[in-house]
Amino acid sequence: MEIDTRLLRYFVAVAEELSFSRAAQRLHISQPPLSYAIRQLEDSLGAQLLVRTSRQVALTPAGRALYTEAVFLLRRNADLHSLVTRIHEGLQGQLKIGFVGTMLYRRLPTVLAQCRQQYPGVEHVLFELNSAEQIDLLARGGLDIGFIHANPVPEAVGCVELMREPFSICLPARHRLASRTRLDLSELAKEDFVFFSRAFSPVYYETLLALCVHAGFLPKVKYESRHWLSVASLVSQEMGVSIVPSCLSHSGLANIRLLPFHHRQRSVTSLIWSKSPSSRIRENHVALIRQAYGLSSGNSQA
Repeated sequence: MEIDTRLLRYFVAVAEELSFSRAAQRLHISQPPLSYAIRQLEDSLGAQLLVRTSRQVALTPAGRALYTEAVFLLRRNADLHSLVTRIHEGLQGQLKIGFVGTMLYRRLPTVLAQCRQQYPGVEHVLFELNSAEQIDLLARGGLDIGFIHANPVPEAVGCVELMREPFSICLPARHRLASRTRLDLSELAKEDFVFFSRAFSPVYYETLLALCVHAGFLPKVKYESRHWLSVASLVSQEMGVSIVPSCLSHSGLANIRLLPFHHRQRSVTSLIWSKSPSSRIRENHVALIRQAYGLSSGNSQA
């Protein structure tokens, strides 16, 4: 048997006021409809809930039991309504976020802190993944948004460029050229190189290769790694030299030296998201992240 929550709300008002007139005022209705509603509730339950006299209203044992449960149900109903509304508006829920490690040095912690301040009811679940892994996982529904290096993305994935930054030459701290303030890349023509993995980011591999070719040599690629931090770590162990995004100067990694050099290529970082199904949480965060990186809100189709 279903009980109309309106009848329960009317009953609770009478039970708390112990007066039909005061309960009617509280509910902003006249007294006759209130009396009729209470009779409806009693008839549907087959039990007397209130004892009415000309001077007072009292709860029967059945009425006292119903009052306790009715208060709980009405509060639960209000909480459920609030929860659904907050989820619908993107104010509560969970957001699965992928990121490449270098985003830690590209303001991501600060930006996510802004998101948490704006949407405290949204839980952020973070996954450090390379760009290819993020694109694949997002396409399969395992991620909501991602922060990737330059990579082609499927049509079903939304993408916006967040920032561009120059590359730097990365040398071991004890390298013969590490004391210099600036280098020409051609000076490293005979060195062993550590490159970003071609398998995980053909774009970055080809970018580094093009930089070397433009400087007049084909690099001797001795090692490849799937993470920029790993590339820099291999350099710190004197396994070779490399070309890395300039943001790694903030990594705190010991035993490396980053030096500027003349070039026009840039390290590109992008935000990606699934275009469907629609998600207000994702839409809210995409808009806020774009704003945090100085971009217009645009048509994110998040």
